[in-house]
Amino acid sequence: MNFIQFIFTKTFLKQLAMAVVVVVILVFLTMFWLKFTTHHDQRIEVPNLAKLTLDKVEDKLDALDLRLEILDSANYNPAFPKFSVIEQIPAPGKFVKENRKIYIILNPSGYRKVEIPELVGKTQRQVEPFLRALGFEIGSISYRPHISDMVLEMRHKGERLEAGTTLEITSVIDLIVGDAKDSYREESESIDSLDIEKEILIKTDEFNE
Repeated sequence: MNFIQFIFTKTFLKQLAMAVVVVVILVFLTMFWLKFTTHHDQRIEVPNLAKLTLDKVEDKLDALDLRLEILDSANYNPAFPKFSVIEQIPAPGKFVKENRKIYIILNPSGYRKVEIPELVGKTQRQVEPFLRALGFEIGSISYRPHISDMVLEMRHKGERLEAGTTLEITSVIDLIVGDAKDSYREESESIDSLDIEKEILIKTDEFNE
């Protein structure tokens, strides 16, 4: 039997088919191995997400095979756009594996609001540091005749503030304070004396009648 006749035999065709199957299996195994070794221990550089909106963050992380996790919003930062990223973990430039979670903190839409406590009737020296500690700013100080330097009114943009009103922190609060001058004390005492004298005269007239 010559070679031409042999290649048409069942034995040769069976061996050829087995060889083709082995080659195909080897090709698939090689491709799988290459893919595994290429991505194994692959390091991805974390992008800078600062000031990006949530939609843009999702697109950027999806393209890098990274996952997203949103943490609670922080205090409002006017240097960043509303609802944009103000902080991220890990930091930009760090290298991570694929499918790693990237944690972000979004900028809220505005400053948080704080309730105004009852401060009318307290001294200016008590009220000013207390308001600053709450996050407010002190605006203009106006004075009215009064026996002490107590706070008589608080105003915001011309509107009188009552206890329980809520304002965004960093809001400016104007104070109306007593001037604690002796002239008011003397005037008040003089008015009181006149009232007493008047009452005595009335009582005397009633007695004489």
